[in-house]
Amino acid sequence: MKTAFEVIDVHKHFGDVKALAGVSLKAEQGKIYGLLGPNGAGKTTLVRMLSTLLSPDEGSIRVLGTDVVANPDKVRETIGLAGQYAAVDEFMTGRENLYMVGRLYHLDKQEAKDRAQEILERLNLLDAAERPSRTYSGGMRRRLDLGASLVGRPKILFLDEPTTGLDPRTRLELWDIIRELVKNGTSILLTTQYLEEADELADQIAVIDRGKVIVEGTSDQLKSRLGGDVIEMEIPPAKHQKAIETVRKFGTKDPSIEGDHIILPVKEGRKKLIDVVRALDAVKIAPESIALHRPSLDDVFLAVTGQKASDVSQAPKAKKGARS
Repeated sequence: MKTAFEVIDVHKHFGDVKALAGVSLKAEQGKIYGLLGPNGAGKTTLVRMLSTLLSPDEGSIRVLGTDVVANPDKVRETIGLAGQYAAVDEFMTGRENLYMVGRLYHLDKQEAKDRAQEILERLNLLDAAERPSRTYSGGMRRRLDLGASLVGRPKILFLDEPTTGLDPRTRLELWDIIRELVKNGTSILLTTQYLEEADELADQIAVIDRGKVIVEGTSDQLKSRLGGDVIEMEIPPAKHQKAIETVRKFGTKDPSIEGDHIILPVKEGRKKLIDVVRALDAVKIAPESIALHRPSLDDVFLAVTGQKASDVSQAPKAKKGARS
């Protein structure tokens, strides 16, 4: 696969503060690369350097093979950027905002009009196209800001926490737009504090904390580093000891007890779940409930940063398939 962008041993300081301390990343074209981390981890600093708004103190960055310091103008021709806060002119209409951006991209008047119309349709903003953007909801403003980043038909799109503060329905809408962009060939760097979002969208994920990448891989790879699956059994306390003696041989570690539940770490969880059920049945123990759990990105985040995701951000839950 061809490389969308590559970051090699990048350092960035702001006075005595180390924003980035030797970050290296490599992303494939046509994929979503998720950059996950708490506030102050260095995500936005890295995005600003990738988009030529900052220069690294040390190291190098290449976007589609072009060095961002040596040839920033060429890089800007290939990228789009949408940040945490909608950067639109509140007194212009949605159409006027997109037309203005088109003209800044040196499109002629007709092409700028056509491109604005196309984006308004694509992002479901036609009904509000002639209204001042100050009358838009937060989600509509975020879509308009994303639309502005698409006017120049970027090959790579940098999305810096694009769903921060949005309600679940609007988050789902933006997720669908992001998937459509990738389906049509756009490469995306998505920074987020939301574990669910990274798990749902990203092909590759890096967790960054205190200016360093501390773990990288696919969602499944990151979860597998925590040791596989867990079987959780709800069993009356009087039968705990016998149950533990029965199922211990199936685990990668000794079972633990949490309340009325026995927790058994396992590998090949689906196969072991069947074995555990049969073994318990043979000794006449019928669990009140039994379930197989895989580690979540929340577990990964806690393991590698020492923080729970809930201590970092409070994202509204977006249920899969929910629409209104």
